[in-house]
Amino acid sequence: MSKSLQRTPEADMTDRRSWMPLICFFCAQVLMSFNVAALPISLGGMVEDFGVPPTVASSTIVVYGLAVAALVMTGAKLGQRIGWVILFRVVVVVFAGSSVLMLIGPTVTFAILGQVLAGAAAAIIVPALVALIAENYSGAQQATAVGSLGSARAFSGMTAFLIGGALGTFVGWRPIFFVTLGLAVLVFVFSFWLRRDRGNPEIRIDLVASVLIGAAIIFLTLGFNNLNGWGIIWAEPSAPFAVAGVSPAPVFVVLGVVLGQAFFIWTKRRTKQGKVPLVDLSVLKHPTERAAVYAMFIIVAMEAAVNFTVPTYIQVVQGRTPFDTSLAMLPFNLTVFVTATLIVRFYTRFSPRVIALTAFGLTTIALLWLSLVVTNNWETLPTILGLIVFGIGQGALVTLVFNVLVTAAPKELAGDVGSIRGTTQNLASAVGTAVMGAVLVTALGFGITNAAAEHPELPDELVQQVDLDNVNFISNDDLRQLLEGTDADEAQVEAAVELNEQERLRTLKLGFLILAGISALAALPASRLPGYRPHEIPAEAVGSAD
Repeated sequence: MSKSLQRTPEADMTDRRSWMPLICFFCAQVLMSFNVAALPISLGGMVEDFGVPPTVASSTIVVYGLAVAALVMTGAKLGQRIGWVILFRVVVVVFAGSSVLMLIGPTVTFAILGQVLAGAAAAIIVPALVALIAENYSGAQQATAVGSLGSARAFSGMTAFLIGGALGTFVGWRPIFFVTLGLAVLVFVFSFWLRRDRGNPEIRIDLVASVLIGAAIIFLTLGFNNLNGWGIIWAEPSAPFAVAGVSPAPVFVVLGVVLGQAFFIWTKRRTKQGKVPLVDLSVLKHPTERAAVYAMFIIVAMEAAVNFTVPTYIQVVQGRTPFDTSLAMLPFNLTVFVTATLIVRFYTRFSPRVIALTAFGLTTIALLWLSLVVTNNWETLPTILGLIVFGIGQGALVTLVFNVLVTAAPKELAGDVGSIRGTTQNLASAVGTAVMGAVLVTALGFGITNAAAEHPELPDELVQQVDLDNVNFISNDDLRQLLEGTDADEAQVEAAVELNEQERLRTLKLGFLILAGISALAALPASRLPGYRPHEIPAEAVGSAD
């Protein structure tokens, strides 16, 4: 039977451990997040070096995310069976091997294989970090270690854009992966400071559940990620196939939901039979834990939406470099990093419910503010202030809701918490990016079509020469170049450019307003978070190390 261990400050002081394991955890999270952030920066270089279309080069991003999301729950059970420390070292070596493939691979196939390996390794590292934190720390140290994972994501995103942008601009894309290789070596060295654990060879991996959840995540991710390219409802010409004229994207989403439900039904049935499930759903049996997952999904999805919107506008609309994007996003990423690091200091003074409601209040205010003040120039002080306030709320929430989940679970189920965290974050990131993109493009197309009809200086004969069925975010220069192939005169070109600017900005404001509404609705799950002040992960004598 599990029970929470309520430690006194004196007991906690006597159990204080070296911070060397924390350095290992921080570097491991940075390793994964830096790799993810480095891939978009490397796309241009891969296209040029390998001589492939951007869609082929971007497969490196897709296969990494799919591998993580599809295998993370299976990875958690492997760790419990083999032992977290041993398996952790093995997959860090695999991650290092993926970096070597990125450095020396002569074709894009090697790069894709490298990211498959990296994703498979990350699928085990994600739950391993939670389990190893539970094994190595308790009390205030544990809260700090959990908080470090959130701050590491922000730190790595910030440094990846700065370092990767500089290397990609002045040296080339391959040297970026010297950084991931070096990080993998550091993590492997620091892993020898981890407290050893013992696996349980009696644990059996539920292969049926592995296939169900893996297929569900793959279908959901592919479906959401291709809503724009394949069509939200009806199939676009770029869709690989159509189902009675319907785009495969929503079909994949429906299939993913069905398979996900089948996974939960199968898991509950297996648990009732007394068999070990792929993931122990008891970590979500209380409303507070389910509320934490909902809140995590919302904040990660909103973060992904903002991270999609700002770089898209700066690089696509303004035609600027990834390095310029990193500078524009620096205040936001720095704020997330600092907040995720410092928020743990408030855990002993305020309950998770109070912190979460306050943080969601900040994100709502920030997004409303951005919807009012955003202009065609991201470097304005009001826009920067809005991103900073959003970063404060986001940094606090990602760390807090993760800590709530970890705090509520017995130590031997920490790996299950890690797998749920990994699945939730990967799926939320895909959904946030894809849905935001679909909403913005749809709204932009609708707005431009209506505005063109209301502008007499843009006659129907001219509008018919432009494909308004495929409206997207483009720069003013690209629009002028597009209109050169039409009958438009100079005055009509300038009128079209002005119309595009107005509708583009109106669409961005609408996007931030929609996100503000979602953030406000997040108060519902946030209000169900615990009213107590968390201290540590409940521990059990069974299965714990010395």
